[in-house]
This record gives sequence, structure tokens and C-alpha cells, in this order.
Amino acid sequence: MSKSKLEYIWLDGHEPTQNMRSKTKVEENFSGKLEDCPIWSFDGSSTEQASGGASDCLLKPVAIYPDPTRRNGFLVMSEVLNADGTPHASNARARIDDNDNDFWFGFEQEYFLMDTKTDLPLGFPRGGFPGPQGKYYCSVGGRYTWGRDFVEEHADLCIEAGLNFEGINQEVAPGQWEFQLFAKGAKKAGDEIWVARYLLDRLTEKYGYYIEYHPKPVKGDWNGSGMHANFSNTTLRTCGSKETYEAICEAFRPVTEEHIDVYGANNDERLTGLHETAHVSDFSYGVSDRGASIRIPIITVEKGWKGWLEDRRPASNADPYKVAGRIIETVKNAKI
Repeated sequence: MSKSKLEYIWLDGHEPTQNMRSKTKVEENFSGKLEDCPIWSFDGSSTEQASGGASDCLLKPVAIYPDPTRRNGFLVMSEVLNADGTPHASNARARIDDNDNDFWFGFEQEYFLMDTKTDLPLGFPRGGFPGPQGKYYCSVGGRYTWGRDFVEEHADLCIEAGLNFEGINQEVAPGQWEFQLFAKGAKKAGDEIWVARYLLDRLTEKYGYYIEYHPKPVKGDWNGSGMHANFSNTTLRTCGSKETYEAICEAFRPVTEEHIDVYGANNDERLTGLHETAHVSDFSYGVSDRGASIRIPIITVEKGWKGWLEDRRPASNADPYKVAGRIIETVKNAKI
């Protein structure tokens, strides 16, 4: 008789930024299949999702991955349901309108690695600053690079867990890194970002670090952190039309505020019009333009306007479920 550890992961009800929660369920003779993961419950009054007098919330398993650090372990991404089985108000995944998985998403997750002893990004000295940014992006060597062992271990964990992990690189500021994930289907893309974040956060416990997802944790002349959203659907992948691409981009203009509302708290501190960003109150798009709200990749143009778009506005602390859901809604309402 074997026993397996199922780590149920869910998002709490904190605002404006939800946190991950998790707990372990031990199951006997578990098959490893999603359909055999039982619905579980938790105390919603401790996560801002229920009152103490009616505290039970339900966890509905929606994705499962092997846990690379545990013997007979699995990571179970879960949606939060009310006690009657309906989606909880905090459950943005359930509201995504992509049941046919026509939308593909590639998220670029930036973050800062923070030292728990100094509460500063790796590479930042106490009481001062390192040299100005310019030599840290994709750098090699101990003079300009910090945290590589941690980042490499996280990449290995994600790959071993079966995530569609696509890459890593050091970013523009010291201690700032990025990883990329891609999935066919908006819900799956969100699942994989959250599981990758879970593995990232859990790994910090071993190193004495913590992850800072705030979009502008270091004030001044330093880049903030985003979660660029690369997206496509059948139309974008096959249309071969500049006019269609421009019509889809224009559909984003009148709903700029609606997008910013779900693109992460404090994002106005990052979207200043500087440091490779468009201003939070503006909307623009352009070919190969990293200072635009939406970048049209040059590869898309070179392939005859068949490819994808990149929304550069989502912050590093944004919920990928909310980002994907809002993008899908806007694209589906485009007049093409």
C-alpha cells in the first residue's frame, strides 16, 4: 500500500493582490490522475474568502503535476468554490471564456530576488546602490550576476514538474530575473504560471531569499518588473492581414482602463513611459516597439502578418487568469 502527498494550491481572497496558499493531503494508492483528485475543503475565514460562521470553501482540482522535490508527491492546482459548488468571487479562472483553447499564451514572468537579511535585491549593498543598469541584462560572471544557482534550480524543478518552461534570463536590474512559460489554452497558461510561482516561492525557503513581485520595488532609474503577455488565436495565427492586426490592436484602446484594472496593483509606478514602458494612461502599439502598450513582433510581420501580439503592460504581480480573461474578451469584441 503506497501513500502519495497531494499539495493542493489555491489563491486566497486578499485584495488587491491574491496570495498562494497550499496544504497537503495524503492519499492511499493514488493513480496520479487529475480525475482521481478528490474535492477538498479549507477554512475560508482564514483566507479572506468566508466568514467564521460559514467558513467552509471547496478546492476543485483543475491541473496536476509531479512534485519534483517530494517522494510520491503531486502539485494540484485548484479553483476555489463556494460551499454550494459555485465558483467563488475570487476565482478568476472559472470566468475565462476559452473553453476550446483557441487562445495561446506565453507569459514572461519577471521578479526580484530579495535577501532576507537586508530586504534588498541581490547585488544591492546596504546603504547604497550598485552601478547603474546597463551591464546586468543577460550578463555573465560574478561582477554583474547574482542568484544564478537559485534560478537554475528553479528551472530544473519546473521542467521536472512537466511545465512547458521555455527559458530564463537575468533582467536589467541587479537581482532581477525572468522566466518564460507557454501553453495552448488560457486556463492552462495560468495554471502553469501559478505552479511555477509556487515552486519559485517554496525554493526561497531553502536559500534565505524571498521573491518580490511588486512592479517597482526599487525606486529611481531602475526597470520595474512585468509579466508580458504574448497571445494569439486562430485569427492572429493565420489571417495574413496587417489591417486585421491593427483592428485587433485598436480594440484595446477604448478599454485601456479595464485592462489596467486587472494588470496588477501599483502598476502605475512601473508604467511611466520610461524604462521600456508606455504610460499607464496611454495606449499605443507598434512593430518591434518595446515602449508601446502592445508590441507587434517583427517575426509576425516577416511571416506575412501571421503570429502573435505582446501586451507589455501586465505587472509582475498580476494574476495570469485575469490578464488572459481580459485579453480574450477584448480580442473577441474586435471589429474585424
